[in-house]
Amino acid sequence: MLDMKLEVFIGAMKSVLHGDASRIALHEPNFNGREWEYVKQCIDTGWVSSVGSFVDRFERDLAEFTGAKYAVAVVNGTAALHVCLKLVGVEQGDEVLVPTLTFIATANAVSYCGATPHFVDSETSTLGLDPVKLESYLEQIADVRADGCYNRISGRRIKAVVPMHTFGHPVDLDPLVELCGRFKIELIEDAAESLGSYYKGRHTGNLGRVSALSFNGNKIITTGGGGAILTNDQALCKLAKHLTTTAKVPHKWSFSHDMVGYNYRLPNINAALGCAQLERMPDFLRTKRALAQAYQDAFSGIEGARIQSEPEHSTSNYWLNALLLDRSLAHLRDDFLAATNDAGTMTRPAWTLMHQLKIFDNCPRMHDLGIAEDIERRLVNLPSSAKLGEALV
Repeated sequence: MLDMKLEVFIGAMKSVLHGDASRIALHEPNFNGREWEYVKQCIDTGWVSSVGSFVDRFERDLAEFTGAKYAVAVVNGTAALHVCLKLVGVEQGDEVLVPTLTFIATANAVSYCGATPHFVDSETSTLGLDPVKLESYLEQIADVRADGCYNRISGRRIKAVVPMHTFGHPVDLDPLVELCGRFKIELIEDAAESLGSYYKGRHTGNLGRVSALSFNGNKIITTGGGGAILTNDQALCKLAKHLTTTAKVPHKWSFSHDMVGYNYRLPNINAALGCAQLERMPDFLRTKRALAQAYQDAFSGIEGARIQSEPEHSTSNYWLNALLLDRSLAHLRDDFLAATNDAGTMTRPAWTLMHQLKIFDNCPRMHDLGIAEDIERRLVNLPSSAKLGEALV
């Protein structure tokens, strides 16, 4: 028998999810545009691999949509983040500051560079990295020298910080930009979840030197797999394209490579999907915001839980809606997950915190990661597909 409070929470969620579908996904793609037309064009012409008109168009369309000067399309968001780290000079032996509350790709990409993830805390208003707490922490452990910022404890260089815009809610970036300038740390935005989100009127991904997007099947738009690097620096864009094309020196027939590069370019057939999907972004954003509002209305009169809303300084894409149980009811989280998933409605918890994974046992971290731990204990993601909001607009 379910706890009465739990029944109230599940009832509120169900009141938003109209229809009698036997299974409701957490987030699924919507292919009601010109996807088949564009993909068929790739097949008919034979341009299905990493060169083609749709790759070029997708990059142009992404730059126009986000307001970034340049976009470089790659095979997935993790590859995008890996190259972002390389572009700003992260090297073996460096440390990179990342939130412990993030998807593992953020920390994995750091490890790919031979660098060490250094885990920091989050804040409840954004669910992302806390710049105020980070400032206090760096004042304790950082040694700023002419050639960069160094960890007094480990002796390693702290080369970069990678804030992740959790579930599409933008991190408070202005104080982080100031902090990076003062401590000589590079800023890379992990914007994998925030296509269509804005910080103080500017699209996410524009305040760091480089940023990474993801177009995985569960993102707000999808290319099947896929990701992109955004930058406003022409030289970094050129280097990104070179690195992601195996660092091959252009020539009609010879194979000459002048760097260790990566086979990371997005295939044309995937970019075709992306072009069609990006055409639908205004509709997707409108229906997803309607869904988020419906969840907020459904839970507004209920004690013991709330829906995470966009920070005051931001406009969120509400990629995944997050239900936060009161601390006194955190013990109900797993019961909520079990009951909903058993009934065919997919919900999920936040990711296991990075500092709690054995693979990162030896990585440096803030002594106090209490906010991230608190969020992780009581957060549940609710079904958030764009199509679920179609009846609400």
